[in-house]
Amino acid sequence: MSGPLPSPSPSAWPPGGAAAPAGAAAPWLSVLIPVHNVKDYLRECLDSVLAQADAGVEVLMVDDCSTDGSDDLVRTLVTEHAAGPVTVRGLFHAQNQGLSGARNTMLQAARGDYVWFVDSDDYLMPGAIPRLRQVVRGHAPALVLCDFFMLRERMKLKHRLRGELHRRTFFGPERQVIRDPSLLMRGLFEAGQMHSWSKIARRSVWGEQLRFPVGRYFEDMATTPFLALLADSVWYEPEVWVAYRQRAGSILATPNVTKAEHLAHALANLRDAAAGTPLDDETRFAWAHFAARNFIGASRMADKALPDGCAEAVAKFRDAFEEASPIPLRDLDLAYKRRGWFVRAMRLRHWLRRADCEGSPSSGRSAI
Repeated sequence: MSGPLPSPSPSAWPPGGAAAPAGAAAPWLSVLIPVHNVKDYLRECLDSVLAQADAGVEVLMVDDCSTDGSDDLVRTLVTEHAAGPVTVRGLFHAQNQGLSGARNTMLQAARGDYVWFVDSDDYLMPGAIPRLRQVVRGHAPALVLCDFFMLRERMKLKHRLRGELHRRTFFGPERQVIRDPSLLMRGLFEAGQMHSWSKIARRSVWGEQLRFPVGRYFEDMATTPFLALLADSVWYEPEVWVAYRQRAGSILATPNVTKAEHLAHALANLRDAAAGTPLDDETRFAWAHFAARNFIGASRMADKALPDGCAEAVAKFRDAFEEASPIPLRDLDLAYKRRGWFVRAMRLRHWLRRADCEGSPSSGRSAI
């Protein structure tokens, strides 16, 4: 995956703060917090990190041209903690680059052996960093996965019944080093939780070759599977380490064609990236099923945004789905039926028929 387009270098607070202190040892962990119009949540987020961080942790915040005073709050927080045991640094974009750009800037500036992205309206649960330190010191995995819970203003019974108090991010072996790429990729795709803030990776795994796609939605989904392919060892800790705040105005709550297109193409180039990785049939099915869910989700999003007709868009999404899936459509349909997943098969067929509606570019193609 290519890196971001060139952009002006960010300014630092305090001045010169982007550089490592003279003679300072490299931290074992960099906590990276992107900031944009989150004044009401940022202090809580930072406090949740500093309350459990040791002197081997650094915190880096990047303000992405906030307009609500979050930039001033970043300066205040850095100044308040200047004498503390944890290094807290602030960077400021001259131009808005979005979440992907902010994360890419922090990756370049981070000095830690491991990097953990924490969204500024979320917070870490007590004990998360100490437990991560135990895992790192004891096993040194290239990638660590953790669980999360949904943080809502009002937690209702239906949310509890949906398991929002503890969401798993991986279906597979727990608390052990995993080196089998099939186990890793299958567990990720079956859980379907691709967000970056539940994935703590060695900075060397990111290297210089992997960055978030600037200017696109679903940037986590377009990055996490590639990160997993690059990791030669993984540890899944089935504990809730992150409180994920569910706020109004989420991506799925405000559908448009651009978001639908980005969802449909989120797994682009993954087949090429995985070409040299041996993956078993169950893993390939889990991957194909995840791609099918993306296709259906993007199609529904386009249908809401284009109520007068979305066949052309859905046809393009179908093409993206077929390019992303590691197995042919017919094989996926048969796999659904063998598992007794008839409703899923019918749902996929429904949207494939929408793609074949008269007037769409793929009109006349056989569905399955």
